[in-house]
Amino acid sequence: MIYGGDGLARLPANEPPSEKHGRGKAVFVPFVLEGEAIEAQITEQKPGFARARADRIVKSSVYRVDPVCPYFTRCGGCYYQHASYEHQLEIKKEILRETLRRTAKLELTCELEVHASPPWNYRNRSRLQIRTSPDFRVGYFKSASLEVLPVEQCPISSPLINRAISAVWQIGRAGKIPEGVQEMELFADAADSHLLVELGCSAEARRASVRSLGDDLLRAMLEIAGIVALREQGPGANTPPEKLISIGDLYITYRTHRAEYRVSSGSFFQTNRYLIDEMVKIVTEGRSGEIALDLYAGVGLFSTALASDFRHVVSVESSQHSTGDLSYNLSSNGEAIRATTEQYLARLKKSEWVRAGKVLPHGFATPDLAVVDPPRSGLGEPVARLLASLGAPQIVYVSCDPATLARDLRPLVAAGYRVTHAHLLDLFPQTYHIESVVELKR
Repeated sequence: MIYGGDGLARLPANEPPSEKHGRGKAVFVPFVLEGEAIEAQITEQKPGFARARADRIVKSSVYRVDPVCPYFTRCGGCYYQHASYEHQLEIKKEILRETLRRTAKLELTCELEVHASPPWNYRNRSRLQIRTSPDFRVGYFKSASLEVLPVEQCPISSPLINRAISAVWQIGRAGKIPEGVQEMELFADAADSHLLVELGCSAEARRASVRSLGDDLLRAMLEIAGIVALREQGPGANTPPEKLISIGDLYITYRTHRAEYRVSSGSFFQTNRYLIDEMVKIVTEGRSGEIALDLYAGVGLFSTALASDFRHVVSVESSQHSTGDLSYNLSSNGEAIRATTEQYLARLKKSEWVRAGKVLPHGFATPDLAVVDPPRSGLGEPVARLLASLGAPQIVYVSCDPATLARDLRPLVAAGYRVTHAHLLDLFPQTYHIESVVELKR
């Protein structure tokens, strides 16, 4: 099994496309498990690999189970529903270890701790596609496609989100969803009792029609705390979307074990409602000192917890939406800075921090801790090198992509950091996505 959800097989080594490689060309096959014997049809040939579709499972794995979702294999969201949940964790664990071994040349000497999630109804946020012609449908994109698959339930989304999906179908079947409404994001709070709705509209959408839809949604679901609709400015427009309507609250309050967070429409927040407290504990517990940096801080999930044990917390975030929530959520000893992480670290490198004995502009010595939680693209080499040169004795790297994590670890390890703890948090059961937390010390 490889990252991305596919199984890896090989064509016979003597087939013409692969003779020069000395072994059979790699073939990627979805919805299989390691060790299975299958009959498959080649669907795509490339110079270095091929793709195939499994037509029949000749000999199935002992870990194969019946999928729960009726849309599985057609919907582009889940890849592992055919595997028992315990085996999904083993697949992800091995993929993470192998990726670190291959890309970072790093063999973990510490235990890789696995933190499981309830495998169903875990998502607090879902983004649905809406089409009103030629017929009405709500759903998700099909795998590797922009075609919308109609979906009337989603077993990985929270119960409240599933009730909202049902309500949208009822409104749509009654012909009350206007032209131009193309997307709907549903975000539920920790108790799964309040819902924030964001509608994405094309340039054709009209304000009065969208407001009427908002009123219908509020009548259908009393749990909706607020609705925001954004309209694109048109093809090729280089301007932010226009706010068409705003009804009710523009945020919800997300309560965790450690704190409450204001999370506005458009702000990032972790999507697994069961593992948020566990993640905060792994990243922050047992750490203390003068100063902590929280880079890619979002709305302050880690910053707020770190503020209890550090004299000063500097939180860096580039998103305008998230920075507003970050400033609101921070304690009095926290400082929110709107900048990219690269801009901030480059500014530090040119500052008194370098010229006067590594003193930060805030008057503190080199930070005791740096937490990084980058997007799927990771840090990138420039940021990784700047982070290494900062010299923090502890770095906690929160990753949602094992390939970019492994790439970023190489310059950090080369600078003298070593991995002391590694965690796999299964924030995305039934999917191939892998969330991990790695602690590095110097």
